[in-house]
Amino acid sequence: MFHVPEQYRIKDGDYGSDESYGNNGAFRVPVPDEPDDVFMIIASDGEQWEHVSVHVVERIRIGLKITFKTETPLWSEMCYIKSLFWDSDDVVMQLHPAEKDYVNIHEDVLHLWRPVKEIIPLPPKEMV
Repeated sequence: MFHVPEQYRIKDGDYGSDESYGNNGAFRVPVPDEPDDVFMIIASDGEQWEHVSVHVVERIRIGLKITFKTETPLWSEMCYIKSLFWDSDDVVMQLHPAEKDYVNIHEDVLHLWRPVKEIIPLPPKEMV
């Protein structure tokens, strides 16, 4: 079941939303064990797909100067995000579309997808 972690919802600014948006909105989730880093997430459940896009924003301190850098999430981080938005028994996927259909708006973003009305086929357990 798809659900959003309301405590991390961004409520102000260009990406602001509230609970009336349901599972759609932007979220700022702290990275466990990395106090200066956050996951920036956009979640949606339209057109029969549940979807989460994720990138990491790292705050870097150099003396008194603070800069920000985006990073692609690690596998373990994507597992953590999956656990925030879906139940443990839900099957969720990352996709590599055909090159002709590929869209890359932000190079450090990864996506999780789950169709609402379809069951994702899985290979035999011993192959996973």
